[in-house]
Amino acid sequence: MSSSTRRLYWLAGLLSLSAVVARDLHAQTACANTPAYSPCETVFTLSDADAARFPNPYTGVNLQVEFRSPHQRTYAVPAFWDGGRKLVVRFAPAEAGQWDFLVDSNIAAWNGQTGSFMAAASDSPGFIRPANVHHWAYTEKNASGIERAHLWMGAAQLDLASLDDAAFRALADARAAQKFNHVRFLVLDQTMRTGPEPDLARFRRIDQRVAYLNQKGIVADLILAEDPATLVKVFPAAEDRQRFARYVLGRYDAFNVTWQVVNRFEDDPDARAIVKDMGEVLKTDGYEHPRTAGARVTSAPFLDDKWMTYSAQGTSDDVVGSIEHQLYPVPFVNLAATPAADAAVLRRELWNATMDGQSPTYSGSADPKAFSVWFDILSGTRYWELEPYFDLDGGRAVALEGVEYLVYIEKPGPLELRLEKHGYDVLWINPIDGEVTRQKFNGDHFTAEPPDQSHDWVLHVVREGRVESMNKSYRFASRDILMQEIEVVPDKTPFEIEQPPMAASLKVGEPVGYAAKIKRDSRATRSMMWMWTGEVAADGQGYRVLGTGQTGTFAAPATLAKNYPAVVNLRLYAMNGNGKVYALDRVLQLNR
Repeated sequence: MSSSTRRLYWLAGLLSLSAVVARDLHAQTACANTPAYSPCETVFTLSDADAARFPNPYTGVNLQVEFRSPHQRTYAVPAFWDGGRKLVVRFAPAEAGQWDFLVDSNIAAWNGQTGSFMAAASDSPGFIRPANVHHWAYTEKNASGIERAHLWMGAAQLDLASLDDAAFRALADARAAQKFNHVRFLVLDQTMRTGPEPDLARFRRIDQRVAYLNQKGIVADLILAEDPATLVKVFPAAEDRQRFARYVLGRYDAFNVTWQVVNRFEDDPDARAIVKDMGEVLKTDGYEHPRTAGARVTSAPFLDDKWMTYSAQGTSDDVVGSIEHQLYPVPFVNLAATPAADAAVLRRELWNATMDGQSPTYSGSADPKAFSVWFDILSGTRYWELEPYFDLDGGRAVALEGVEYLVYIEKPGPLELRLEKHGYDVLWINPIDGEVTRQKFNGDHFTAEPPDQSHDWVLHVVREGRVESMNKSYRFASRDILMQEIEVVPDKTPFEIEQPPMAASLKVGEPVGYAAKIKRDSRATRSMMWMWTGEVAADGQGYRVLGTGQTGTFAAPATLAKNYPAVVNLRLYAMNGNGKVYALDRVLQLNR
C-alpha cells in the first residue's frame, strides 16, 4: 500500500486499530493516561540492520508521528535523535480522550505503524497564543467557557543552559517567587563545538530545565542562536540549519515554550533569508507556539514573511514601540536589550513599555521588585483589552475607554484626563511598592496632581461597578480592536521632509542629517513622535530603523542591501498627540 493511500485510510478512520496492536511498537501504552498538556515519550530503537544502513541517525533517519485528537485535529511531531540508536517522539495531548497515531518514516519496520491511547483530563490552561490583536491568551477556556488571558512578564537569562544546577534552581525559584512567567535563554551557545550533531549533554540539561520552569508556571522562551552568523558557522548548509530547527522543534514543542530564531540579526548579511528559513520550519509546529526573531531594535520587518506571530523589540526607545504598535496587528514583547542597573530607570522603562503596548522583559542587575508590583497592578485590570490612549495631558495611558484607564506619570505634575461621563474609583498607586491612595470622581474631565512629587506614579481610574460586571460575562473581549489606516497622502500630512534632500546620495556608514518640518501647527502636532526607516526593496533585507526624533543623524548600515549601488526608500513615520500615524517616503541612492 502506498504512503498516500495508507494516510487516507487512517484519516478516514477506515483502518481497524485492533488489527495492528501486535505491530505498534508498544506505543499504545507509552502515553496512556497522560494528562492533557503533559509531555509523554515514545522511544524508537534502530535494529542492527537499520543502524548499519544509517550510521548517523541524526542526519539519516526520518521519523515523525501524526497524532489525531478526539476532535479530529492532527499534530505532526518530528522525532529527535537522543544518542546511539535511539530516537524519541515527545508529545503532549492537547485534550482528554482517545488519540490515534500514524508513524511515517524511512525505516521500513516503523513506517505505517498505528495505534491509540487515552489521555486524561487536566486543569492546565494549555499553552499561550496571540489573542485580541495585541494581547495573549491560553488555549483552554475556564470552567465557565471564557477564554483566559495571559499577562506576559518575562526575564532574560541567556546563559541559563550553562549554569550549574544549583545556580539554575536558585534562579528559577527566585523568578517564580517574583511572579515572572517567562524566561528566555539560548539553545545554541556560541561556545559550543561546531559540527552537524547536537551536543546531547547540553540538550538533556535543557530538557530538565524547561520541564522545571514549566512546573513553576514559567514559559521557556527558547532562542535558537545568538545571531545568523552563529547559525551559519555551526551549520554552513541551509539543509543543516533546517534540520537543527526541526530537531529543536521535536525536542521541545510538547512543553510550554515560545520560539525565537535568533537573539539579534541586524549585523549579519542576508539575515532575513537565514532567519526565514528557520522560521518556516518552526511554523510547522502543530501546537502553534508563538514565534518571532529577536532584534537590537525591532523584528517587525520580518512580519511580511508570514512566519512570525509576534514582534520583539530590543530597544527602550518609546518611539519605536509606540509607532509600530499602531502599524501591526500582533503582540509586541520588549526584550530590554539595554538593561538598566538603576531601579528607578528600570521602573520608568518598564512602565513606558507598558504604555507602548508591549509585554516587558527584565534583565540586568537592578532590583526587579518593580516587576512584581507591575504584575499585581496589571492583574487587577482587564489588561487584555487595554490599548494606548491619547486623550490626556501630563502622562501616558492605556485604556478600555469608558471602563478603565491606566495612566503613567513619569514626571509628577498637573494631569488632565478626559473620560466618558460616569462615576469612577480613582487609585493613585506608587509603582515602587504598590501602595494605594483611593478617592472618588464623577464627571468627564479629571484633573489632579499625584500625592507627592518625589517619584513617578501610576493612576488607575475605574468605572464604578463596570469591571466587576464585565468580569462575570462570558465574553473575553468587550470590543473589537481596529487597526488604523496610515495617512500617506502628502497634502493631508501636517509635515514634510527637509533633510536629506530629494535624490540625495548616501554612503554606507557615513553620517547624514535628517529633519522634518511641521507645516500646520495644532495641539496634536505639539507632541509628535518620529521614526525614520530605510529599505532596499530590491534586495529583500527588510527595513531598518535608522533614527528617531524630528531631527538628527543616521548612518546607513551595510546590511541594508546586498548589491551596490542601491536604491533606498527612506520612510518617515510620525504619530501625533492623538495617536494618528502619517508616513512620507523619499527615494535616495546608497553607495558603499
